[in-house]
Amino acid sequence: MAPPIQPVRVATCATLLSGLVAMGAALAQPLGLPPVPVPQNNPQTPEKIALGDKLFNDKRFSSTGEVSCATCHDPKKAFTDSPLVTSEGINKLTGTRNAPTVINSAYFKLFFWDGRSLDMEDQAQHPIVNPVEMGLVNHDPVLQIVRTDPDYVARFKKVFNKEGEQVTMKEVQQAIASFERTIVAGDSPFDKWHYGGDEKAVSEQVKRGFNVFLTKGRCVSCHTMEQDYALFTDNRFHNIGVGVNRIQAEIPQFAPAFLTAKSAGTDVDKAVLTNPKASELGRFAVTETLDEIGAFKTSTLRNVAVTAPFMHDGSLKTLRDVVEHYNNGGVTKKDDPVNDFLSGGIRPLNLTDAEISDLVAFMESLTSPQFAAQKAASANPASCNVKTTAVANVSPVAPAGKSASGGEGM
Repeated sequence: MAPPIQPVRVATCATLLSGLVAMGAALAQPLGLPPVPVPQNNPQTPEKIALGDKLFNDKRFSSTGEVSCATCHDPKKAFTDSPLVTSEGINKLTGTRNAPTVINSAYFKLFFWDGRSLDMEDQAQHPIVNPVEMGLVNHDPVLQIVRTDPDYVARFKKVFNKEGEQVTMKEVQQAIASFERTIVAGDSPFDKWHYGGDEKAVSEQVKRGFNVFLTKGRCVSCHTMEQDYALFTDNRFHNIGVGVNRIQAEIPQFAPAFLTAKSAGTDVDKAVLTNPKASELGRFAVTETLDEIGAFKTSTLRNVAVTAPFMHDGSLKTLRDVVEHYNNGGVTKKDDPVNDFLSGGIRPLNLTDAEISDLVAFMESLTSPQFAAQKAASANPASCNVKTTAVANVSPVAPAGKSASGGEGM
């Protein structure tokens, strides 16, 4: 049996530090979450997690020496690059995709917004060689560093019992994934109420919002829950009318052109981050299935209040904007045309202004205490000492120019 995973705990204001650390030490299994799945071929160890942490933060793995995984998944920003609309990679290139949080990504079944990676280990290799993320031509510079840097040499020897050319990207990816599996957070006010039975943990407005979530809002259809835990994602892909609406008229010509380019060798990973039209094809770019045009992965709602802006393209600024988009039936403006490929079940909700406010309050109650404290600290830096502490338990498609490029992350 794999050792338990202890979540990363983020310490912020001095007055909160001791309480959060004590809570983190006490809770090996966060309230509201299931055990973290760990693959048999990559078991967790403290040394491997620490190695992955170092790799995750190493800027030498970019062509400019200025970008690491943590650049777009900053621990001080709930493992996003909020408030950026889309990520900034090397040379400040920005564009097509918003960086989703790494928090609780250990529970995902597929990775990236379009699910083009099958597991965390595979996902870890791609940003390094994407021209608008970390920008290396290949992984050779990474291997040169980890095979020769004395600290890395010692760590890989201890963790994997490998050295020199025995160390490959497989070991690098496994270590990064092991670290990412520790970035887990539950224990939200909602969890304390719904799963912990503390009636005072949330307000009456939150309780009303949860009822809207389950009933009139129909949010739970995709942001799913179980009896004793809630991931708030179905790990599936849906066209919700974001982004793809902008290219709807061009899809009959562009989609076949994309498939032709793909069959000729175009790299999907690079195409969707360097061409805005290709990006909006969503899951279709991976599966080539017509009913997945414009479909993107259902985001978890956990900690959503601290990871704005929202959607794959960062086009919605606030949680209220998100709810109003769904309330309009999959269009941001009520008079916009509905997308031809909109997923079934998305239709106007007829929520009142009060119900929208209640639903937003419910989503805000899904913020884990360490990230709520972090947000408070960032809003008042003069009185808070903001730092991050990771605690690991033993347990056609050519680039469209610099203005249309950017990273994606998980």
